[in-house]
Amino acid sequence: MVSFTLLALATAITAATAQNTTLRYMPFGDSITEIICWRSKLWQKLQTTEWAVPAVDFVGSGKTENNCKDTKYDRDNEGHSGFLAIDIVNKKQLDGWLKTNPADVISMHLGTNDIVQQGKAVADIIKAFTTLVATMRTSNPKMKIVVAQIIPIGIGSYNTKIQELNKAIIPWAQGLNSTASPIWVVDQYTGFSSTADLRDGVHPNDSGDVKMLNVWYPALIKAFAEAKKEKTGATKREVKFLA
Repeated sequence: MVSFTLLALATAITAATAQNTTLRYMPFGDSITEIICWRSKLWQKLQTTEWAVPAVDFVGSGKTENNCKDTKYDRDNEGHSGFLAIDIVNKKQLDGWLKTNPADVISMHLGTNDIVQQGKAVADIIKAFTTLVATMRTSNPKMKIVVAQIIPIGIGSYNTKIQELNKAIIPWAQGLNSTASPIWVVDQYTGFSSTADLRDGVHPNDSGDVKMLNVWYPALIKAFAEAKKEKTGATKREVKFLA
């Protein structure tokens, strides 16, 4: 009876370990997260690494497909076309999205609509970013966060303000960075062409998607590795305690 009980306990622990070590990744942002193909390219690239399914599970309420070349991928995301960072904060939308789909790692590309649609001040956008990070950490105190300096656009004269926002993101992230919940900033602006890499003046075409993937990828791999260390470390401690 004792042996059977120990075997059952070991089996349960093994099953729980497999489930608990799956990392939940939320791509979060506006249409440059939703109606694009860098998510598809990212998922496909991960399948050739240790982060293939089931190691990483994309999460979110959206499943938008944008006629990507690689159509078989995990479409779950929290990209919302036309949404402003400031509005997401005012409506407390991220709170609900993370409650429904908790995450270990999140990437954020936001601010384009704040600038283009309503000409929001950079200080106000940064203030909204601060609230969004607080929401992420309330949902998961060990959230790993990757924030983009956003891509340029090819319409109007908005890139000056986009560059102003991107410059402000660096000291903002440094001020909020923590050991438990690090923030990695990635530069999606530099090297991205507002003409050659956009299909409509706002959203990336295939070359733009490739460039975004290549910028996201190294930081996300670091985030996954940090999140995995915590999950497997917690599991080992739990197994030792139960034994």
